[in-house]
Formats: sequence, structure tokens, C-alpha cells
Amino acid sequence: MDYDAHFAEKIRLLKDEGRYRVFATLERLRGHFPQAIYHAPDGSSREVTIWCSNDYLGMGQHPTVLAAMNDAIERSGAGAGGTRNISGTTIYHDELEASLADLHSKESALVFSSGYVANEGALSTLIRLLPDCAVFSDANNHASMIHGMRSGGAEKFIYRHNDVAHLEELLRAVDPERPKLIAFESVYSMEGTIAPIGEICELAKKYGGMTYLDEVHAVGLYGPRGGGVSEARGLMDRIDIIEGTFGKAYGLMGGYIAGGAPVVDAVRSYASGFIFTTSLPPAVLAGARASIEHLKVSQIERERAHRNARHLKDRLERGGLPFLKGESHIVPLIVGDAVCCKRITDILLDEHDIYVQPINYPTVPKGTERLRLTATAAHSVEQIDRLCDVLFDLWNEQHVFKYAVA
Repeated sequence: MDYDAHFAEKIRLLKDEGRYRVFATLERLRGHFPQAIYHAPDGSSREVTIWCSNDYLGMGQHPTVLAAMNDAIERSGAGAGGTRNISGTTIYHDELEASLADLHSKESALVFSSGYVANEGALSTLIRLLPDCAVFSDANNHASMIHGMRSGGAEKFIYRHNDVAHLEELLRAVDPERPKLIAFESVYSMEGTIAPIGEICELAKKYGGMTYLDEVHAVGLYGPRGGGVSEARGLMDRIDIIEGTFGKAYGLMGGYIAGGAPVVDAVRSYASGFIFTTSLPPAVLAGARASIEHLKVSQIERERAHRNARHLKDRLERGGLPFLKGESHIVPLIVGDAVCCKRITDILLDEHDIYVQPINYPTVPKGTERLRLTATAAHSVEQIDRLCDVLFDLWNEQHVFKYAVA
């Protein structure tokens, strides 16, 4: 078999469908986010404005975070030294996990190398440890959650997105004595929707289920201390396991779970994705803790981010552009065709120095291709207005959005 030819054909098919992913090489500028230097394939470089970052609050550039990371490097060096079980557990882990438990008002917390690994490791482990577990999953759950549920090997029931009536219908049909786990997200990043957390908690109580809430796109950004949507709605005490990340509003990398001590200890003791992974380095852990502690008391970043998101939505609404009007800070602008979506992002980057990546299948269903716009706390009103003016021109004058779904 000609292996190279086989894989080259697979890549050609992606390109023909307009789904081939091209990475833009960016150089973030300390203290100047959302500006970055774009290094083009021809060797040239220029400054661009980033409009698709998950660094929602600009904490990846915050002086308090950078100082904590520099101090950790000076004290402990660069590497972790191994897995948590062998030689990789540091004082920085203990301090960060204590900060997380406090953030979510839980007994315990456990740090993972990424949010994906946290979801896969925690869900697969919990499901395997619960005898004859029935899992109930929102249809729009993240790939990491789906991976974890599949790895757990339990029977899975998928309910329509945010449809509590359908969830109850599925719960009612399962033996009341079976262990049940309801897995869902607070903020769905590709739709901008927010889950009916209180209603799901009521169903969990009624049918004897555990709740597993992914708050990755909400921690830091929602709630008086950044505990997520569950904190903002006064529901943290009703969630059994909260999963989060440092890779979005906190501005770094890594993931975690928080919950009751026995549950967290069981995941620590059984999850292979935790046991066999090299630990995060001290600088990342120290920076994450500094970011979390800062956002427990500071409202400035949250207020700016939500204000900017409202302004972006208001401008797009007045201009008649087809975006999904969810409750959250995320603004998905629907294009509806992969080739067209890539063409729009190329025009934005090449002609207007606006960087945003196209979102295509399998991340979203075919026919719903989109630009996922995020107005962060670091964007100015002037930058938002300029983005909207360019999009309006492409929509109304140049008719580039010819495949757009209204």
C-alpha cells in the first residue's frame, strides 16, 4: 500500500470540502492583547487584532499573573519533574487545589494537564466505578465529555440540547435503582447558550442522579468570585462535580475538577489520564492560582468583558447579521458554508488585519459553519465598531456572505 498517497488523498478531500484547517502563526505581544504579530507564509509579518481568543479577560497578560509565574521559575525552575504520583507534586499543586476548592465551595479539587484530560479522565473513571451506570448527556456536549463517556463504557442517553422535558423523559424510563450521571455544560461555546442548571438539578434530585457540570467557558467570567454560572445562579451546592479550565478566562492552561472529597479522591486514584501524565510545571500552577485569586475579588475584567459582548451583539443586531442570540458572552456569526467561511476569514486577515478562525464540521454541524467571535475585556469599543463596520461591508456591499443562513 502507498501510505503517503492514501493520507494525501484524505487531506485532498478535506481541502475540496473547505474543511482543511490552516494555522495562522501569531506572536502575542506582552501588554498589548488583543494585538499580535501575524507571521505570514511568505515571510512577512504585521500586527493584527485577535477576535477568536478564549483569553476572555486578558489574564494571560495580567501583571499579577506574570509576576507569580516569574517568581515560580526563579524558585523552582522550569519542569515538573514527573507525574504527580512519582515526583511531580509540588507546593504549587496544593495551593492551587485549595484555591479551587474554595472557589467552588467544595471539599476537594484535582488539577489535570488540560480541560480535555480532566473531562475524559473524570467521566470515564466515575462511570466505570459506578455499577451499571446510566449516563445522560446533552446533545451539544464537548468532544472531551463524549470521549470520557465512551471510555467509561456505560449505557448513554442523549437528550436534546437544553431540553429538560426530554431529559426527564429519558430519566423516567430508566430503572430507579440504577446509578445515574447527568453530564452537561454551563456555557456552550459554539452556540453561546447557557444550560437550565436549576431545572437539571431538580431532575437529578427527583431521579437520584449525580450532576457533572462543565464550566470551562464560564469560570472566571461569571459569578461574584468567578465560580461560573452555577455560582452566579446560587446553585454550586447542588452540583456534585464541577469541571473547569485555566485555559480560557484564567489565561493559562490546565484543567481541574472540584467536588466531594471521596469522589475527587476516587478520580485521583483510578484515572489513568491523571496517573500517567507528567504534571504541569510550577510556573503554570502559580500563574493559575494568581489569576483565580485575583478574579475572586476583582470585578473590573468581568464587567468589561460583558459590556463589550453586549456592544458587539447590539451592533450586529442593528446591522441585521445572522448571529446566534444566546445569553452568554460568545457570539457565533453564522455563515452556513465551509468554503465561504474560509473565504471570509481570509479577507478579514489579508485585507483588514482582523484574525478570526472559521469553525467548520465536525466542530459544528455541516450547514452551520460560523465565525465564533469573542469580544474580550481587552478589546476597545473602537475595535468592536471597526470589526462590525468591516462585517457590514462584506455583508451589504460586497455580498461575500452569499451562503449565510438568516
